[in-house]
Amino acid sequence: MKRWLIALLPLAAMVALACLFGFYALRKSSTRIEPDFTVGKPAPELMLPYLEGGPPVSLLAEIKGPALVNVFASWCPPCAQESPQLMALQRQGVRIIGIDEGKAGVKDKPQDVADFLTRWGNPFTVILTDEKAQATIDFGATGLPETFVVDSRGMIVGKHTGPLLNEADVTAMMTMLKAAR
Repeated sequence: MKRWLIALLPLAAMVALACLFGFYALRKSSTRIEPDFTVGKPAPELMLPYLEGGPPVSLLAEIKGPALVNVFASWCPPCAQESPQLMALQRQGVRIIGIDEGKAGVKDKPQDVADFLTRWGNPFTVILTDEKAQATIDFGATGLPETFVVDSRGMIVGKHTGPLLNEADVTAMMTMLKAAR
């Protein structure tokens, strides 16, 4: 009888440890999304090409804050949905930098973006393209579209996740921009 007990003791200890770690893992969430984690930090220092082509340029040099940075794609329905609000911001003199993310890591064709902008309007002062979605990652975007407010020192001071849908969203962006001067 003692032999069986001694033989089963290591197995029982392993089962007890597995249960202990299993219950701990179930109680602790390892995926924690912090959508505003880049607010209060410097805008990423990236080199991105213009949509029309050419050598990469400094994103920070193009921002020349205060400005909005809008991450979008021509294949994104919510990006089209927010176009009237972006156009309203442009009419108020807001500098908007567009970063075309492309589709699933594949660059949008410039003609696709041109067609999108012809159909929905072009609110952008500058359009850069992000073939590798590096700006999306570095800005901390969790989806498309997302709009970031960058102040005159190059700091991200605000963020709007999802499309700008109404006058209240436009007012909120204008308030953040005024505070960013």
